[in-house]
Amino acid sequence: MQLTRRDFIRTGSVTSAGLILSPVLIQQCTTPDELDQLLADLYQGFQNPPASAKPFVRWWWNGDRLTAKEILRELDVMNEAGIGGVEINPIKFPFGSEPVGYEALQWLEDEWIEMLKVALQGARDRGMVCDMIVGSGWPFGGEFLEKEEQTQMVTIETIDLDGGQSYSFQHDDLLDKVDPEIHSKNEKVYKELVMLRLMPAASDDFTEGQSLDEQLNEETISVNVPGGEHILYYVVKLTGYMAVINGAPGAAGPVLNHYNKPAVERYLNRLSTVLTEKVGAMGDHLRAMFCDSMELEGANWNNDLPAEFEIRRGYSLLPYLPFVLKKVGHMGNPLEEEYGTKFPPEVMDMLNRVRLDFYKTRLELFKERFIDTFNQWCHDNGVLSRVQAYGRGMHPLDTSLEIDIPECETWLRPQIGGELPDRGSRGRAYWMVNKFVSSGARLSGKRLVSCEEITNTQMVFMATLERIKITGDQSNLSGVTHSILHGFNYSPPEAPFPGWVQYGTWYNERNPWWPYFKLWAVYKTRLSWLFQQTDMQSNVAILQPLTDLWLKHGPQRDPFPAHDYPDYQHNLWEAVHKNGDGCDYVSEKILHEATYSRERLVYHERSYQVLLIPETETLDLLSIQAMDALATAGGKVVFIGKKPYKSASYQDPEENDRKIADAIKKLFDNHKKNVVLYPSPGDDILQWYASLQKEIGHTPMVIINKPDRYLCQVSYKAGAAEIFFFSNSSLTEQISVTAKFQIEKGRHPWFWDPESGEKYRYPTTESNNEINIELAPAASLLIVFEKSEKGTIYDLAWPQGSGQELSGPWRLRLSHVNGENKEFTLYKLVDFLEDKRLKTFAGEAVYEKEIKVDDPDDHRHISLGNVQGVSELWINGKKIGMRWYGNHIYDVTGYLTQGDNKLSIKVTTIAGNYLKSLEDNPTAQRWTQRQPYYSVGMMGPVQMY
Repeated sequence: MQLTRRDFIRTGSVTSAGLILSPVLIQQCTTPDELDQLLADLYQGFQNPPASAKPFVRWWWNGDRLTAKEILRELDVMNEAGIGGVEINPIKFPFGSEPVGYEALQWLEDEWIEMLKVALQGARDRGMVCDMIVGSGWPFGGEFLEKEEQTQMVTIETIDLDGGQSYSFQHDDLLDKVDPEIHSKNEKVYKELVMLRLMPAASDDFTEGQSLDEQLNEETISVNVPGGEHILYYVVKLTGYMAVINGAPGAAGPVLNHYNKPAVERYLNRLSTVLTEKVGAMGDHLRAMFCDSMELEGANWNNDLPAEFEIRRGYSLLPYLPFVLKKVGHMGNPLEEEYGTKFPPEVMDMLNRVRLDFYKTRLELFKERFIDTFNQWCHDNGVLSRVQAYGRGMHPLDTSLEIDIPECETWLRPQIGGELPDRGSRGRAYWMVNKFVSSGARLSGKRLVSCEEITNTQMVFMATLERIKITGDQSNLSGVTHSILHGFNYSPPEAPFPGWVQYGTWYNERNPWWPYFKLWAVYKTRLSWLFQQTDMQSNVAILQPLTDLWLKHGPQRDPFPAHDYPDYQHNLWEAVHKNGDGCDYVSEKILHEATYSRERLVYHERSYQVLLIPETETLDLLSIQAMDALATAGGKVVFIGKKPYKSASYQDPEENDRKIADAIKKLFDNHKKNVVLYPSPGDDILQWYASLQKEIGHTPMVIINKPDRYLCQVSYKAGAAEIFFFSNSSLTEQISVTAKFQIEKGRHPWFWDPESGEKYRYPTTESNNEINIELAPAASLLIVFEKSEKGTIYDLAWPQGSGQELSGPWRLRLSHVNGENKEFTLYKLVDFLEDKRLKTFAGEAVYEKEIKVDDPDDHRHISLGNVQGVSELWINGKKIGMRWYGNHIYDVTGYLTQGDNKLSIKVTTIAGNYLKSLEDNPTAQRWTQRQPYYSVGMMGPVQMY
């Protein structure tokens, strides 16, 4: 039996009942009979996944203007749409919104706690899962914090002085000059002058300069400058300088000092005490406590940091402090400007090594005092920790090793679905940190990788389900296995259109395409469940040159780094996957702790045949010894572009640099076959990596005959069961390739359809382990290898040749979201933007036309051409189907009759163009004022094949 496209595209349903397989059980299933049973169990769960696999939402409790009735109503809306859980997230009331009589409740006060109880019980009654953010907004803090508990930063300012002159400065004027461009400034900032140094404008050697610290507490500071140009350095400590971003009442105010462990403990215990006493044991009601983005905007200090530095690094930070600090700009980024004493390169190298030790000390303190403390608090209270564990204060990979549910972030932007250049992040929904987070999760044995998904600040009201699908698929390609959508706005029906909108993709029943949202939710749920039950396959490890990045540019504000090193840092892992391999990032810590045997680097359950080391200049000896062990075991060590030649050591730098250079030479001399230096990628990184595979004799997991920049894949495994997910990230390009898999004999490819839950035998070429892949724009393909070869065959046939265009007039009926209904004739199909009657339309547009058919057997398909929106097709009153992404092609076999036939095509649009036109609506203008109008409607050509 052969299946047509019309047969297998149908809406599936997701129930709250489902089978969750033990990871241990899956790993133990290795015999053929056990494997078949495993696949049967996996497929049963794939058909009926549990609520925990459904997309969750960040549920913004806007301004905490809450009622029990509205909480329960919104839970019903989400539950019916296929949402399986909520992250309760109190947040500031949206700018420009009308409160319509609702009063703001105070976080953790009794009335707020009663609303929390309603939400927790309401979710439980509906089979939904609840997480909860710590505090409100990000990073968390509160009006109640004492001064010593508030975030701290030390930074510098400099003043150029002429030689032979005397100057006087007012203490307060110096402090006033230090005013970093913080995105979220706190009203009350404590400033303290902590260091004064007079330095020559240029120096051939390092000098601490002349200390003027005896004047730190004087109202007037006097400086007598010797001959020659000099510079006054002064160091200022700012306390409480940053306010919680979008904090709700009761949890706004200054940000917490995450380097202060007692302060962290007091904050967390205050929260857990209230919840435990007034709601009950946290673990009885909540799955996880969540910590949002660590956008700490320059936080780098605690009062004991100098002492901790000396204990950990073996020397004092204070002589170097003014010269390792940077002036601070927007979002905590260092100012890129020339200032301060000019030192020769050897002194700057020394200072960079001190600065690196400063960073390392902060990373250690942040982990010990915040991450470890937060984890322990969560576990003591019976909940999991869920954290976006990256940013300047954290190692982007190693920190995720510690978190129960590590989380990353994927963004919906106008470039999604468009060009994917070889360098940079343009066109990508994910950021490089996604791969760090998912790698850390895998290396620590975790399958649940969470993602703040479809984060949207640039296309609010303009997002389509098709763009959402591409964005969500890219999440999965980066290693994500669960979606926390950004986000669902708490908004009562009486709030003026479009409601209370804090951020996001406007997941809301007022959105015209909301009735179709469940189609994507069901699709995403099945993928998430399958990936959560299996292990992502990686045969390549990448050691990102983080030490060199930090030495050159300092830690970056992930996920938005100001500097890339190397310039292809975002793109190397993509090239690996697009050429049929899989990869994880590793750190030097991982290399030190790994074992090496049978041609592989082995870390717990993860193993890799190839280690890629891009553009690395700085290594430690233990890492080089690990590379020697991998090469000795028969694995491949590939240095890209450069050979390392130095250490990061401040102490005895020349001797330690020599040891690194000698060790690298010895590594290459001893392993001429397994250790290679390969040129940096040029303009075509996909072809470059394909050539590298051949150069080192490496066979990928799946051989793709024509790697395509828009086609990416990720592989999973359960026991011996092989699973491959392919996705086309283009909105316009169709992809046609062959894929040859390294699969044991006797296994056959099956297409598991995440939309319907059905599965079909996928046709092969002459070789049973090779298939043809045809992917429409935004389409994806899930292939699972099974023992059985009997079943309904998936039909790959697309319409061929030129079709018969259905030109001429169309009747157009419009049902606008504002309640207006119109009807008129379109003499040709147009983008709504090209017709002033249609430019600002939002809602449902129904195109109708009568056609005459001589022989129905001559026409098997109807293509609607270019459609921007969700389409549905009826012929003679019978519904044929629906398309919400990709080619809007319908199989019409058996529906056309000889003679006259009536076509009806409904296109459901975005609301954004209409909202952009509402010039007096502050919510609409807040988000659409800087956005363009987007194409809407059916542009055709409509053709019969």
